[in-house]
Amino acid sequence: MAEEERDRAGDPVPAMEPSPLGGSPSGLYVHVPFCVRKCGYCDFYSLPNPTGRAAPDAARYLAALETELERTVPAEFRARTVFVGGGTPTELDARDLARLLEIVARRTAPGGPDEFTVEANPGTLTREKALVLRESGVTRVSVGVQSFDPRNLAFLGRIHSPEEASASVPLLRDLGFSNINLDLIFGIPGSSREALVSDLEQAAALGPDHIACYCLIFEEGTPLRKLRDAGLAFEVEEGEELAQYELVRDRLGRAGYGQYEISNFARPGRECRHNLLYWGAGEYYGLGPAAHSHVSGARSGNVRDLAAYCEALEGGRLARAFEERLEPAAKARETLVMALRRLDGVSRAAFLRATGFDYLELAGHALERLAGLGLVAGLPDRVRLTERGLFLSDSVFGELV
Repeated sequence: MAEEERDRAGDPVPAMEPSPLGGSPSGLYVHVPFCVRKCGYCDFYSLPNPTGRAAPDAARYLAALETELERTVPAEFRARTVFVGGGTPTELDARDLARLLEIVARRTAPGGPDEFTVEANPGTLTREKALVLRESGVTRVSVGVQSFDPRNLAFLGRIHSPEEASASVPLLRDLGFSNINLDLIFGIPGSSREALVSDLEQAAALGPDHIACYCLIFEEGTPLRKLRDAGLAFEVEEGEELAQYELVRDRLGRAGYGQYEISNFARPGRECRHNLLYWGAGEYYGLGPAAHSHVSGARSGNVRDLAAYCEALEGGRLARAFEERLEPAAKARETLVMALRRLDGVSRAAFLRATGFDYLELAGHALERLAGLGLVAGLPDRVRLTERGLFLSDSVFGELV
């Protein structure tokens, strides 16, 4: 079997090398706007469906998605990476899920893309749906575990139990999946470092290939943010967040997961290729309500409303909420920020080739100031976040845009 074919079967790829910046479109993102229940912290567009029956409007959504694909993604385009997210893709019933993946496959190579990811919730991932994923060419499943602690799950508003979370990886392995990610959250109010250690140990014991571990954010407009503003919930103080982040990095590192981005850890060769495309300022098509695209240097985003999305496409229009083209300097700054999410950062030479700008001329004063604060390092030939800079990355990025 050729190396490329082994890749597509889900076998490990060579250890990550610094990725090129920019390039022609190579990714495809599809947003599925259905979920059983809206989690209290979630800022992504989704429509709750607590009935347990087939997602309402699924047929209309899939028809609109098919129309959007045919109108916006060139027939000759072949995605190298695909990511189906949400919402909860596995909220769709098996037949609708199969149709969704068949539509997506029209813009992938006959042997499949290099990486084909679908997000799954342990509470809606059945054996039947997992078989659909496997038979449809999906090579990577990202499971939204978040925690194995029932109190944490209740606080976050998750629908699954710790037992369902633990059962998801053996189920997927049994069906032949060799590339699995687990999502975890730390910085949960009322939880403890001991609970976090337990989460990390249980996750590592399941042997996933990739673990994404995010600090809980009280996003504006979410139920969690409203609870905080009403004085009914409190964010974990910064010192404790830092201690937990250091704990995450230490425990996952000792378990064999190399950190390659602010919140992402992987076995060698299992870094998420689709996310590397984003962090490398790559270009991609986005389909579905609220999905974004980056094509030919222009950015666009679809409306965050399923009915409006469907109506637009049914009426012969695109479902755009905005389209923009950044000025070259602004685009270069955005590229710098995205590249800094990776632990290896970006070299001065690669940045110049990709953007036409020298980052020291573009943002030299800010970079020197950040270096003086111990938040970035490697100048002048490369720039990357320091360990302290990883935790304070939002502040760093705010200085650069």
